Amino acid sequence: MQVLFPYAYNILGSAEEARDVVQEVLVKHLSAPPEHITDPKNYLIRSVINLSITLKSRQKKTLRPGEHWLPEPVATDDAADRNLYLDDVLSYSLLVLMERLDARERAVFILRESFDYTHAEIAGLLSVTEAHSRQLLSRARTRLFKPAPKRTAARDAHDRNALEGFLRAIRARDTQQLETLMAADIGFYADGGGTVPLAAGTCIGAAPVAALLMRVYHSYLASARLVYTRINHQPALLSYVAGRLTACQVFDLHPEHGTLLQINVVLDPGKLKSLSQQSFDTALKS
Repeated sequence: MQVLFPYAYNILGSAEEARDVVQEVLVKHLSAPPEHITDPKNYLIRSVINLSITLKSRQKKTLRPGEHWLPEPVATDDAADRNLYLDDVLSYSLLVLMERLDARERAVFILRESFDYTHAEIAGLLSVTEAHSRQLLSRARTRLFKPAPKRTAARDAHDRNALEGFLRAIRARDTQQLETLMAADIGFYADGGGTVPLAAGTCIGAAPVAALLMRVYHSYLASARLVYTRINHQPALLSYVAGRLTACQVFDLHPEHGTLLQINVVLDPGKLKSLSQQSFDTALKS
């Protein structure tokens, strides 16, 4: 199941739905395995991918004006030590961008860029021609960035220091300093799942985002316990109020100077459920 999970999750953007897809495929395979299968692993991967594409194509997002749909966050802190399969989970920013793609473009991009499949292999998995596979990949690439660089100890220290500086500016109410830590066109996106009230679903630009963050932090998060972790291989802050996980903020930082490029905030309790069941102990400095 662990090997199959990233294929489903990267297409669906939902860990819960990905687990359901993998379980459905495995149950069907184990209850009545077709006799003609010579490569069970390849068969299971193909089945998971195709079922995920079908579900993604049917996925309907009911959003209120100003709301933004975000993928379900998956903790990848210390993934190399605990769950090797999590290395194949895509970065959070890339998953957000991939919502621009249709399900088949998304599948081809994932197979080629993340799992190093050849176009011949992709054609076999998705029942398309190699030429069509190349066309789908080309279309996807025109709208997406490359996957994030591999994680290193230096990268971790760099990201954590950047977030500590970000928090210091907010706690000191230093709006000018906060704006210097952001790209001029920074994007802020929040997903409350239609059940959690949002201060803003979308906000663009350093000055508006800085003002929004100041208001949200000092109104709602000043007494929260903030914990540093990595979500989908990117630095993140988990907010706990009265011991309950209330928000997951995932940050896209410039790889060299640490400027904040994008902030994605998941407030939807359904998407936080899996994270709520895990233990995170790395609180940030005040």
